[in-house]
Amino acid sequence: MQEEISDAHPDLPRDLNFDPVVNETPKTLNNKQIRDYNKKGYIFPIEVFSETEISTHREYFNQIIETEIQNERGGYSINGWHRHDPHIYDLIVDSRILDYVEDLLGENIICWGTHYFCKLPGDSKRVSFHQDASYWPLTPSKTITVWLAIDDTDVENSAMKFIPESHLYGQINYQHSTPEEQNVLNQTVDSPENYGGAPVYVELKAGQISLHSDLILHGSDPNLSDRRRCGLTMRFAPPEVKTYHGWNQNAVICRGTDSTNHWINNPRPNKSE
Repeated sequence: MQEEISDAHPDLPRDLNFDPVVNETPKTLNNKQIRDYNKKGYIFPIEVFSETEISTHREYFNQIIETEIQNERGGYSINGWHRHDPHIYDLIVDSRILDYVEDLLGENIICWGTHYFCKLPGDSKRVSFHQDASYWPLTPSKTITVWLAIDDTDVENSAMKFIPESHLYGQINYQHSTPEEQNVLNQTVDSPENYGGAPVYVELKAGQISLHSDLILHGSDPNLSDRRRCGLTMRFAPPEVKTYHGWNQNAVICRGTDSTNHWINNPRPNKSE
């Protein structure tokens, strides 16, 4: 039996506890969605982009992923490109996305990271159940992930899955993933059902988003279908979140201000590199 680990960054003082959202007058979400987020740790589906809009972005992404595959970097390599790609930058500052995020985080919003998770047809890799906050050298754990569906995603093509209410447990012990798991990441939480309800599959139509807490247990199975499954993750936090190891360097102040002066505010890039 593998050793269980209780903290991925034992040398860093971090607060890994869920802080419930208090917002009795949300502007875009409704009160039930706020309650669901606090109780379950996620909200979905949420409509954002029209078929025409997401088709335009999908065509752009198709060009990116084709180049990455040709260069043998694969479907998980497109990480942090908002700093040099104006198309991706424009997604993180889209007012429709920020309106939803503001109802959960407040009027000052930082985006510190983006990452495409693209599971190609027949991809044998999985994402084992894990908590994002466990990996990140940030405190407190107030990051909200927006997961934008680039393709339709369902159980058949490896939709993401959540363990409801698992965000209420703080840091959950994990093990280092074994090679046999073929995990895209390197942490695995065993017996995730011990920390909440049965897994809930995040089935989305292209152009819809989900929102989830950085403490929710989530993962995805291998994509054994003949359809691709791609989503863009956008990581948003309020300015009071602090980073270690220079993780503030890739940030964009998407809305409001940063009175802490902790975050670097990267400008919109002029063109894709």
